[in-house]
Amino acid sequence: MTKHAQVAAAPSVNFGMKMSPEVRARMRRLERDVFKYYDDMGAGKGNCTWGPGILAHRGPCSKEELARPVSAAAVEAEFARRVVEAEAGVIRMVRVQKLLQDQFDALVSLTYNAGVHGTRNVYSLVDTGRLAEAARQIRTMTSARVNGKSMVARGLIARRAEESAPFDAAAKSAAMAKQ
Repeated sequence: MTKHAQVAAAPSVNFGMKMSPEVRARMRRLERDVFKYYDDMGAGKGNCTWGPGILAHRGPCSKEELARPVSAAAVEAEFARRVVEAEAGVIRMVRVQKLLQDQFDALVSLTYNAGVHGTRNVYSLVDTGRLAEAARQIRTMTSARVNGKSMVARGLIARRAEESAPFDAAAKSAAMAKQ
């Protein structure tokens, strides 16, 4: 068995981690509740979204979707499901680098928002211990496509600063320890 296959077969060092209840509650409060489908960048722009920022599909909503109500129970259930999905994605993708709780929370938040596929480069940087690079990569993830053009989604700037902070702090601590 190759070394790569052995690492891939080994369980993640982060197995069993869960997003902290405080950060989960904070993330839930920050995700605005909309009990219908809506276009995330304004009417006819961005992606069809519902509830607390849950992507229905890429591209604007149809007239039928815009008229569809969403219940509070559906919003809560989908938020909970997607957090669990994001936690599992982080555990599956960051197998070698042991995460601190604030780093795990940050990656779950990022994964909830950008998806496992959209976060794959960050996972790779984190898992190889390149935490400062990971923080920089997270801070660049502020764009959304609107009518085929990449635009800065201003609401993501503060979110990405929060998500990158635990990796910046760890990188600075490691640099100071080397001195």
